[in-house]
Amino acid sequence: MNKSISNIGCRKSKTYVMSMTAMIAAVYCILAPMAIPIGAVPISLMTLIVYVSLYLLGWRMAAISYMVYLFIGLVGLPVFAGYAGGIGKLLGPTGGYLIGVIPMAVIAGLLVDRFSSRIVQFGGLILGTLIMYALGTAWFCIVMDSVFAAALGICVFPFIPGDIIKIIIAVIAGPILKNRLKKEGVYESVS
Repeated sequence: MNKSISNIGCRKSKTYVMSMTAMIAAVYCILAPMAIPIGAVPISLMTLIVYVSLYLLGWRMAAISYMVYLFIGLVGLPVFAGYAGGIGKLLGPTGGYLIGVIPMAVIAGLLVDRFSSRIVQFGGLILGTLIMYALGTAWFCIVMDSVFAAALGICVFPFIPGDIIKIIIAVIAGPILKNRLKKEGVYESVS
């Protein structure tokens, strides 16, 4: 009897993980293309989705849901900012930021998963974002043959205020959403 109850719990957990991972990937596909073009790097809601998904999925599945989104864009569907798709977007000037989200999700997610302190989680999201900035800006400099200081002015400094606001929203909303899902009996721990 206990074995069958354990199997039901395991199936429910796997179902939750798979459906939430797919749902977050779908949210990327819907919201990320809607971007504000302010220059070489557009403003989008992509990082906010990553930040919140860390609370709902944990670092591993959040990173996987993002990679599913990247794969969908890589095969040519117009899911990247400005309704673009294809390998050219990943090889272009903003490709480093798209790829940089993976280590951002892993590093920030590990801190979100392991620490309940919102200050530590905030710091983890900042650290992850800085890593994404570093990778993306380095790639931008290579592709655009740009000086690092100029690239920072184009690709990083304009985005800092918005990303801080997104991080604050995620640190507040992420635990609330997670607790609501738990209260409704929908949330399953994925760690």
